[in-house]
Amino acid sequence: MKAGELATSGGGSGSPSTDRRARFQTGGVVTIGIVHAIHDTYTAFLPPLLPVFIAKLMLSKMEAGLLSVFIQGPSILQPFIGHLADRVSLRYFVILAPAVSAVAMSLLGVAPAYGALALLLLVAGISAASLHAVGPVMAGRLSGPNLGRGMGVWMVGGELGRVLGPLVIVSAVQVLTLEGTPWLLTGGLLASLILYLRLRHVPGRPPDEGRPRPWREAIRSMRGLLVPLGGIITVRAFVLSAMTTYLPMYLSEKGASLWFAGAALSVVEAAGVAGALLGGALSDRLGRRWVLTASMLSTPLFMVAFLFVEGWLQVPCLVLAGFSGLAVTPVIMALVQESLPQNRALANGVYMAISFGLRSVVIVLLGAIGDVVGLHTAFLISALLALAGVPLIRMLPRRRVAPAS
Repeated sequence: MKAGELATSGGGSGSPSTDRRARFQTGGVVTIGIVHAIHDTYTAFLPPLLPVFIAKLMLSKMEAGLLSVFIQGPSILQPFIGHLADRVSLRYFVILAPAVSAVAMSLLGVAPAYGALALLLLVAGISAASLHAVGPVMAGRLSGPNLGRGMGVWMVGGELGRVLGPLVIVSAVQVLTLEGTPWLLTGGLLASLILYLRLRHVPGRPPDEGRPRPWREAIRSMRGLLVPLGGIITVRAFVLSAMTTYLPMYLSEKGASLWFAGAALSVVEAAGVAGALLGGALSDRLGRRWVLTASMLSTPLFMVAFLFVEGWLQVPCLVLAGFSGLAVTPVIMALVQESLPQNRALANGVYMAISFGLRSVVIVLLGAIGDVVGLHTAFLISALLALAGVPLIRMLPRRRVAPAS
């Protein structure tokens, strides 16, 4: 019996639409992953530019870190966007996101003051919130029973964007100068045009697991997941902020060039591509909690090793830290969507809002710690805090094999 036949009610053969929902639709999932890659290429411009803005505008580390809050702060809108996406199609949020984010991020180089930077980042943050609330759910619904694999492809798109972003922006600054970066926005405009031609007929809210539940009832049902997950997200935010937002700044303080600092960030993100794809697929087979535990134990060790070696020995440490640290994001996203199958977009929006919100606070806090004791010590504190999340994994609900008929 085929997978599509198993998904039908009453044991009879299913309709074509039911068969499609019961299997992994590679073309659709990969297309949405490409959207994620294009978009996150632009939003990854900020971390490599932080040392430039510090020198140009005479910022402290905390003020520089606060810029990340402006792009991540609009994540609080994601539950509302997700709640709406469970009821109507929001595919144009996905189609327009690369263009909007490209314009805002490409203009950072010519922003005359801190307030202008904050405004541009806020616009990009609203665009990113819309994409990240709707995109993973569209990918998840096209993934059939392989939700972890689908979230892995989604995350690979994002990691590819974060690999390319630092390389694109530091190369553009070298070739075009900081004032020439607005030319980069043409790529995002072209990407949205192509996406419109490819996705304008794709439903953003296809039939799924039944009628959505009222949002209050849905959120109450997530409490058993959100309590331990909030703790895990918090301690992971310290490690992720250190490895992404502050890594170029840390290496620049150690004497590295702007290009090398940006390339090091790309190394971490490139390793995360493999980690996200493998972590999501493994969690479908071995279980979500097993993959989470392996990551939470190994990532701090690789990060500490990075802090206490020098030169080219740092590269394998960054590779391993990026691989293990970023492998769990699709696992967590799969857990969240499985917890509320009738309100996937709402569940994903709640998770993303909590994740981005907590990370915004942690970024500022880590920058303040770096101002007081130095980034080396701040990185070490982050690694040790990550181990505190391991006991919380046992509190997570176990994976449901399939939703009830």
